[in-house]
Amino acid sequence: MKIIVVSDSHGIRSKLDKILEMHRDADLFLHCGDICLDSYEYPQFITVTGNNDYYDYPSEIILNLPHHKLIMFHSHMFGYFNRDKQMVKKAKSKGCDIVCYGHTHIADYRVIDGVHVLNPGSLQMSRDGRDTSYAIMHVDDTSGEIEVEFIFG
Repeated sequence: MKIIVVSDSHGIRSKLDKILEMHRDADLFLHCGDICLDSYEYPQFITVTGNNDYYDYPSEIILNLPHHKLIMFHSHMFGYFNRDKQMVKKAKSKGCDIVCYGHTHIADYRVIDGVHVLNPGSLQMSRDGRDTSYAIMHVDDTSGEIEVEFIFG
């Protein structure tokens, strides 16, 4: 399974269009918030609301994938300190073992206490000195093994 994960595009359609064009073979397109566009514009993306979104998106979404359960949110509702631990706790309380989140504009992937935690970075402005980014999550259909690749630029 190929899952495209983006966040923080802040209304920039050109990058979303390019991603959709480049990854026509993807099984899922996820947007972790701050899309800053109405839902009818990019129905291909499953989208949660961010702190800059003023449209009707849910604050979190849970998806049942083969071998995994994924929770997605923007993460602005969590405190700055120990944000990762707070997100893992929330995921576990919902029976999820994958977290996809946005808000920080920093690409990051770690496994914390058995939970895969992925921030694809930002399509608008990186906050860690690297270029803008998004992520491709590959979930092996047989084993459920997860691999994450970041695309910068």
